[in-house]
Formats: sequence, structure tokens, C-alpha cells
Amino acid sequence: MAFNKMWYTVALGLLLPFSYAHTDFFTSIGHMTDLINTEKDLVVSLKDYIKAEESKLEQIKKWAEKLDQLTDTATKDPEGFLGHPVNAFKLMKRLNTEWGELESLVLKDMSDGFISNMTIQRQFFPNDEDQTGAAKALLRLQDTYNLDTDTLSRGNLPGVKHKSFLTAEDCFELGKIAYTEADYYHTELWMEQALKQLDEGEVSSADKAYILDYLSYAVYQQGDLGKAMMLTKRLLELDPEHQRANGNMKYFEYIMAKEKEANKSSTDSEDQMEQETEVKKKDYLPERRKYEMLCRGEGLKMTPRRQKRLFCRYYDGNRNPRYILGPVKQEDEWDKPRIVRFLDIISDEEIETVKELAKPRLSRATVHDPETGKLTTAHYRVSKSAWLSGYESPVVSRINTRIQDLTGLDVSTAEELQVANYGVGGQYEPHFDFARANEPDAFKELGTGNRIATWLFYMSDVSAGGATVFPEVGASVWPKKGTAVFWYNLFPSGEGDYSTRHAACPVLVGNKWVSNKWLHERGQEFRRPCTLSELE
Repeated sequence: MAFNKMWYTVALGLLLPFSYAHTDFFTSIGHMTDLINTEKDLVVSLKDYIKAEESKLEQIKKWAEKLDQLTDTATKDPEGFLGHPVNAFKLMKRLNTEWGELESLVLKDMSDGFISNMTIQRQFFPNDEDQTGAAKALLRLQDTYNLDTDTLSRGNLPGVKHKSFLTAEDCFELGKIAYTEADYYHTELWMEQALKQLDEGEVSSADKAYILDYLSYAVYQQGDLGKAMMLTKRLLELDPEHQRANGNMKYFEYIMAKEKEANKSSTDSEDQMEQETEVKKKDYLPERRKYEMLCRGEGLKMTPRRQKRLFCRYYDGNRNPRYILGPVKQEDEWDKPRIVRFLDIISDEEIETVKELAKPRLSRATVHDPETGKLTTAHYRVSKSAWLSGYESPVVSRINTRIQDLTGLDVSTAEELQVANYGVGGQYEPHFDFARANEPDAFKELGTGNRIATWLFYMSDVSAGGATVFPEVGASVWPKKGTAVFWYNLFPSGEGDYSTRHAACPVLVGNKWVSNKWLHERGQEFRRPCTLSELE
């Protein structure tokens, strides 16, 4: 018998998503989309491997079935069977040649192609930092948008197209990451969710004993000794020999007895609890509350009198020749500070060009360090950005000219167009665009003065979250693809307008792309003359 040769090929020349390994995947949805393609390629490669294994087993099965029938017949009358010279020859051939070929087939490793492909792609995989960053993003979204763990676990989010849920094991992993950050509040929430899903009958590799171990300690760290004891008792019911749980139980009982004794003579424990509550209140700053409320759309409402001062209009850039016959649509978003939105100001084609130019260069977004004046990464800005110059593309040059025509400000001293893509829970916490008095060297290297104004393009719609909010005044500006907002950061006197302190809210659902232009003081001396009053 001759075996058919098996040809198993796995395409190793798969298009790799990047020319080099990127880091901080979690900070950009744009880069994470490439990981989807990488995973799809791996699934195709895995399915090819499975087919090859199935084909190999099918050939072995056919050989076994054929030999089973042949040997059944031969063993009933061995001498008569071998009396036929052809049978005798074929027996010699099978044992000398064909069984050796079968052995080679059985020993053949069909996984070589798949393993090679995995090795190539692995260098482009996310790392532990990405997984931790994505987990922290979920916790941040939970806090900002007041989401309970059950809602988040079941994927019941507004505007979702592809609903997904978290398994008990996923919830356990989130709790562990919070635990490593000493975030016992979120550890408790997610360990309880994992336990709840297991109690409801979910089949999972997550172990209740492990979950209760983490949960009891997290609860104890938050001062709830009674609950910690109850959870530890439950753990010991599952595993009576659990060494740490037995030790903790003795310690908790000792502490409990000590507290009861102390309560008889003083109210120190009550005072301590009050102090701890006071610390928690102080940690939760008022600005943070305002910021999160605005992100949820619970901001201050303008009085009818103020709303009457807001208008929409066709704007020609103060009779700019390019817009006299074709003015643009402009509407007021806020009065003080004055924030205006331009509608249909950038086309879909221009947006795609800008994104394609920026995507290969996206890197972790940076902020100005007020002490050094240099750019550095920051945990409070979760996005990736790239800078585009006007000379690189006619589209970027045309956009720069449009900004100059409509603002009346000189863009030759402005910073390059910054393109940003936000990641999982991507945000930029409250900040000023301009340099304050205690940051005289913030833009010294540019030599163009302070940032006089900000122009911000929205290059995508966002299903939920992602607003630009101004906590000082209670304004919320929501992303709308093809629009741009503009405001002055400085008064005409050159003094900073502190009411422009703003933030980019975490993206709850969707993909947020923006681009912005920071315009500087130099070159605006006659375009926006100074006034004698500091606040005018």
C-alpha cells in the first residue's frame, strides 16, 4: 500500500499589522483594531492545523480498517492465506515498507506551521501592561458613569453593537488587578461579582476558595471586620485546612474581642471611623465630582436668559474671500467662556486622509511637564497621538488654512496638527491648554508665546461618553463627526482664562478620533490686539 503524500501549508507571509512592535495598545482603539486582524489570522492558521491533523487521522483510520479486515481473514487460515504467492509477497511488503511509512506518518508533527506563525505574531501581542491598563479602564468607566458591576459584567451598555459579557473568571481577574494596586474597594466589588456568578451556577475555572480569600482580605482592609469574618468562615467551609484562612480567623477573632473591650470604656473606634470617612471625603475632590457629573450629562443647565444669548448663524470669517459666497455653519455652545462649534467643517474624505497619515505614527500621548517644559507621558491622559505638518499633505495644509481663515489668527506660529485616538476608557483629566504664571518655561523651546486659542476637530461619532467638559462653568460639548469647536485660552490682555479648564471624558462605547490645533500668541499682535483690562 502506498500512502498519499500530505501537504500541509500555513501562510507564514501573513500581513503583519505593524512594521515594529507597538506598546500601550490599550491607549488607542485604532491600534487595537489591528489586533483583531492578527487574532483572525491566528484562528485561520489554527483551523488549517486542525484540518491537517484530521486528514492525518483519517488516513490512519482507513489503513487500520483495511488491515483489520485483512488480518481477520488471514488469521482464520494462515497457511491457506499464504499459499497464495501474492498474499505472501504483500505481507513481506507491508511489514518491511508500509508499516514503516505508517510509523513516519504517526510521528509527523503537523503543528510546525502553526507554531511558526504564532512565534512570528507573538512579538506584536499586547503585554501585561496592556491587560492591566484595559482593566483599569473598566474600573474608571465604572466610577465615572456610575455603573454597577452586574451591568458592566452583562455588557448592558448604551449604544453597543456587539454585546459581550464578563465570565466569573474575567471578574476574578479584574478583582486581582485592583488588589495588586491596593484598590480594595474595586477588589471587593469584582470578587463579589465573580462569587455571585458562580453561586448562580456559571461553569468556570475560577475557584470559590481563591475568590473568598481575596474578598475577605479586601473587606477587612476597608474596616468591615464582621463581613471579613463571615467570608472567612465560608472559605473554611469549602477548605477547612486552608492555612491562611485559619490564621486570619484567629486574628479577626482577637481583633474583634479587643474592639469589644475597648468599646466598653471609650468611643475611640467610632472616632476613628469618622476620621476615615472624613479622609475619604477629602480624597474625593469637588472638581472630580463635577467632572464625572458632566461626563454623565448631569451638568449645570443654563438659565433661559443665558440660553437666549446663544445663536446659530452662517459665518464668513469676517468677510474672508473664501467664505463670502459659501459661509460655514456656526453655533454657540457656551457663552462664558465663549465656545463655538463649526458644523460640516471637515469632510469624511479629509478625516480618512488625516487618520491614515496619523495611524502609523500614533504613540502614547504626552503632556507638558511644568517643571522641565518637556513632553512626558501621564496616567491621566489615556490616548495615542501623532503630529502632522502642513507640508506633508495638501489635505493638512488645506485644514491649516481653513483654521486661519475662520479664526482670523495666524497659524504659522501654531503647533502642528495633533491627531489623537482614545483607547479603552480613553480620557484626558481636567487640565489647562495654556501655561500658567508658575510655568514660564512651558513653551520656551517653541519661542511663540503662550497658547492663545484651541481648535478641536471631532473626527468620529462616539456611541456613549467621550464629551469635552468644562468643570469650572458646567459646560459639556459632545462629539459630532465633521464638526469643530473653538475657544480662546487667553484674554486679549494675555492673561489666562481659568474658566477654560477642560477635560476629555472617558469613552464608554465607541471609538473617538479628534485632531486639534493650538494657536500661539506670536503673530496675533494685530489680529487680536491687547486690551488695558486684564480680564478683557
